[in-house]
Amino acid sequence: MQLIDGKATAAAIKAEIAEEVKRIMAAGGKQPHLVAVLVGHDGGSETYVKNKVIACEECGFKSTLIRYEEDVKEEELLACVDRLNNDADVDGFIVQLPLPKHIDEQKVIMAIDYRKDVDGFHPVNVGRMSIGLPCFISATPLGILTLLQYYHIETSGKKCVVLGRSNIVGKPMAQLMMQKQYGDATVTVCHSRSRDLKEECRKADIVIAAIGRPDFVTADMVKDGAVVIDVGTTRVADATRKSGFRLNGDVKFDEVAPKCSFITPVPGGVGPMTICSLMKNTLAAGKKEYYR
Repeated sequence: MQLIDGKATAAAIKAEIAEEVKRIMAAGGKQPHLVAVLVGHDGGSETYVKNKVIACEECGFKSTLIRYEEDVKEEELLACVDRLNNDADVDGFIVQLPLPKHIDEQKVIMAIDYRKDVDGFHPVNVGRMSIGLPCFISATPLGILTLLQYYHIETSGKKCVVLGRSNIVGKPMAQLMMQKQYGDATVTVCHSRSRDLKEECRKADIVIAAIGRPDFVTADMVKDGAVVIDVGTTRVADATRKSGFRLNGDVKFDEVAPKCSFITPVPGGVGPMTICSLMKNTLAAGKKEYYR
């Protein structure tokens, strides 16, 4: 069993990005600029945005954080999106999800200029991704693809099961694993309504768990030699930790790991790669790689 080290992989890629930014600026180019918009004080979102700001520093990017209180009006948030769309200095920006219930998330996503949508959530980017055109790919699926490539894990012709069908991970992951230029795999998507879910998982060479249920994937669901990618990051109460909680994956790691050829830990697996992928998208936005 080999552990897939997302933290080390992300550090190596961010160092490469930083070198490229130095070359761009030395040649008189513009420093990439990422803006994060954060609404309210959700603990997970706060941590995630803080880590994005740190990653920007490591990559040599300019970063800006715009904060709003939980009760911000939808119109005010949409006006902020409009300002960022029209700010020539801003290469890419994200509106951190989830948003408070009184704000229509889809309306906010639709309002973002797809050329600055480094989260890859706008329908234009989602549509382009689904037919294999150049675009911003959402950060978690892109991070998983990068890990599979970095560890030279063979995906072509393999049977891949994606657990979960969210717009952020499950659906785009399945699309990418199916496409010839990325995964080139045979893909099955399972979810809470799937019958014979254990049997489907047992047939898989690669299991990507993004179902949001701690310890959901157990040893009897995984065949010997499978590759297991754990996307889950649920906060579970833990009195032994200073924070009072620990991050728990969707995979029951201790019992599943011995059966695997490769497995990602939680934390330290997919998480760091998600932020790293956002940095890759921001660099591409700064270079106008996909959209002029």
